[in-house]
Amino acid sequence: MEKAIIGRKIGMSQIFDEAGKVIPVTVIEAGPCVVVQKKTEEKDGYNAVQLGFQDVAERKLTKPEQGHLKKAEVPMKKVLKEFKLNKAAEMNVGDEIKADTFAKGDHIDVTGISKGKGYQGVIKRWNAGRGRMTHGGGPVHRHAGSMGSGTDPSRIFKGKIGAGHMGAEQVTVQNLDVVSVDPEFNLIAVCGAVPGPKGGIVYLKSTVKSTVKTIREKKGEAGTSVNPQKASARANPQKASARNR
Repeated sequence: MEKAIIGRKIGMSQIFDEAGKVIPVTVIEAGPCVVVQKKTEEKDGYNAVQLGFQDVAERKLTKPEQGHLKKAEVPMKKVLKEFKLNKAAEMNVGDEIKADTFAKGDHIDVTGISKGKGYQGVIKRWNAGRGRMTHGGGPVHRHAGSMGSGTDPSRIFKGKIGAGHMGAEQVTVQNLDVVSVDPEFNLIAVCGAVPGPKGGIVYLKSTVKSTVKTIREKKGEAGTSVNPQKASARANPQKASARNR
């Protein structure tokens, strides 16, 4: 079943599992969200729900936003996001979605706005090489340099790497594991890093298996080899693997 929720990135931490191994996690305040709008196949051509997150004062919203939320008879929400879900037809306007909609072990895709880096040159933005630092380099060591012929085509093709605004764009990290869920405080701990700064809005959605995206299950711990040709299988008393047999 596809599930989705809107959250706010709190920051990164670490959790120790039963074996004592450290797991780097990102803590996300997920929900509570409310269903603001429901779209159906008959009326809109597809099934989807629009979720609202984070209470806000009515005066901070525009008149169209206020009217949209008042029509649904839900509290004023700052963030709205539409999700196409296969179970959207079973949800109704006003339903509340909390963090416990996800469970430990679920695979999710997290979407957010990456950190802005400002205006950057080609070396930082595109990993371009710099000019030589020997005699004759001049004050242009980190400049882009020549862009192509002057006579033909007498222009720069679209997509050519260059200096410009870096970051602050939508990024999706796929197939992350849900390490733990705290329903009391609406917190979800996700293994690994997610895009955006602390306090940034993120969108969580179930990972859907496809021909392109495959969910890889974690394998067990690597054991000692039984092949006598391998060093790990030889009875070497100096090795811990041999002493523990």
